[in-house]
Amino acid sequence: MAEEEADQANGAASTTSQSDTDVDIEDLISRVPAEPGVYLMKDRRGKVIYVGKAKNLRARVRQYFRPGGDERFFVAAGFLRRALGDIDTVVVDSEKEALLLENHLVKKHQPRFNIKLRDDKQFLVLRIDPTAEYPRVEVVRNIKDDGARYFGPYHSATSCRETLRFLNRHFQLRTCTDHVLRTRKRVCLQYQIKRCPGPCVYEIDRDDYASQVKDVMLFLSGKKEDVLPRLRERMAARAANEEYEAAAQIRDAVTAIEKALSKQHIVQEDFVDQDVFGLYREGDAVEVVVLFIRQGKLMGRRTFYAREQELPDDEVVTAFVQQYYGLGTFIPDEVLVPAELESSDVIAEWLGVTRGKKVRLVRPQRGQRRRLMELAHKNASASFASRSRRDEDAAAALEKLQRRLSLRKLPRRIECYDIAHIQGASTVGSMVVFQDGMPDKSSYRKFKVKSVTNDDFASMYEVLSRRFRRAATGDERWQLPDLVVIDGGKGQLASAVAAVTDLGVTVGGESGIELVGLAKERELAGEDAPDRVYLRNAKDAIRLRPNTAELYVLARLRDEAHRFANTFHRERRRKGSLRSALDDIAGIGPKRRSVLLRHFGSVKAIKAASVDDLAAVDGMTSKAAEAVHDYFRR
Repeated sequence: MAEEEADQANGAASTTSQSDTDVDIEDLISRVPAEPGVYLMKDRRGKVIYVGKAKNLRARVRQYFRPGGDERFFVAAGFLRRALGDIDTVVVDSEKEALLLENHLVKKHQPRFNIKLRDDKQFLVLRIDPTAEYPRVEVVRNIKDDGARYFGPYHSATSCRETLRFLNRHFQLRTCTDHVLRTRKRVCLQYQIKRCPGPCVYEIDRDDYASQVKDVMLFLSGKKEDVLPRLRERMAARAANEEYEAAAQIRDAVTAIEKALSKQHIVQEDFVDQDVFGLYREGDAVEVVVLFIRQGKLMGRRTFYAREQELPDDEVVTAFVQQYYGLGTFIPDEVLVPAELESSDVIAEWLGVTRGKKVRLVRPQRGQRRRLMELAHKNASASFASRSRRDEDAAAALEKLQRRLSLRKLPRRIECYDIAHIQGASTVGSMVVFQDGMPDKSSYRKFKVKSVTNDDFASMYEVLSRRFRRAATGDERWQLPDLVVIDGGKGQLASAVAAVTDLGVTVGGESGIELVGLAKERELAGEDAPDRVYLRNAKDAIRLRPNTAELYVLARLRDEAHRFANTFHRERRRKGSLRSALDDIAGIGPKRRSVLLRHFGSVKAIKAASVDDLAAVDGMTSKAAEAVHDYFRR
């Protein structure tokens, strides 16, 4: 019923349409009902550009047009407001109905601003249509919502074809097409070599054939242990009827399945079917992986990617889960997800109804299931790193950063600086470099601050001065950056600008460099505090939206500079803490200290040595030996 209403939504709107030139947003919102349902946002040509669901339609729609109500790029940048022409709504009775209807409408309209489930490539899958006259196994690339069962996907054509050959060899299902099945007059070679019962020509036992089909689906679902008892039972029945050739064929199938089982890796002690979703993101570029665990064994994976997704992780996962299982994909006993989903109970109920059996939707916190989540995350990260479009993602992120900060040129080379010390001790500075959006570690530099202590502003001035003074020598290793990012607020940024301009480096304009500061809001503490960018000539800082490409680039730069500075600072502190008592003796430098320790083995042995013993060590003099001896005697 809900789908019928949705199909009518394009023609008979639940709200009043506006003219192409004058869209009254407040009037549109006032006509949206304050009830649960689904809303369809249309552009001024009547095309659906976004579909969403809500417990209270009016409150949710109002959020899109309230300042700070929705931080997604297409909303915050004003694209939605400029494109919007009308809002249609469909009121439903429950969240479950809204979930189903939203899923149907997204698949039907493919709205511009909704998340779209896209494979990083089209994998091969095996398809069985149980409603066909004599079902067969066929290789396809696209999963359709047609009532058929799909198994896979397979990462290579070779593995898919090998599985198909295994099935054809050990399970007697037809291999010909439906057209050939209906028109063939003579049996083919597959019948002659005992790999097909020949339903195209001969009358066969349909129950036996259906049993074979069930065995194949159990095998492809990963439930090979369930197939073996069924095959052994049939083998015994054939042998009892003295059908020894048929029994021998089943025996060979049992042996082959047992051999295949011995090669599989057990990753879960609980022998349940699971799909494990892993999520990895870099800004608005998202990679989702699904691991298939069948009877405790890892059977394979499937990966998807999406770009320009500024939604929070839980909403991204919710959209992927809905679309993934909405395709008619096999639903397991458990679905493990990496985020707490707002509609988890509704999604679990929907999956259970679709499957015909209860399904658990779990966000694991510990134990074996948590380790599976970590494995899925590693797979998502590796898949993202190996994608050929990563360079395109980095370039797109730099373009967004350029627009957001109003930079005159694309910031291909970005440098970030940070200062590290503890109460002014062992003060150091770090410089990290990103080239075309990626770390260029060969260009990283570290500085020992010499002129000041416990003054971040003066330390930043010294580090920047030394860096740009070296650039003035013409050394290619110290080429000028397009953008300088300072880890800090207005004070640190002002020190950096002063250091650069004092050296005569052009700041701003078409040919100059640009400097910005990056810091979290002072009044909010912790990791979740929003980041703000401070510009040279702007009074107010720019607040960056979460999950955006530009924030990801800057935060990654800042975190890398922070890590590099802290590592160098710890090294200096560790070296300082290793001072020996010998360092306080006049005339004993690093070389003599090293020689004495190597010769005697410890400070305690040096303390007990005589003047003659000390003077006999290579590099020592009588005067130095007496100084050491007298020091310890005092």
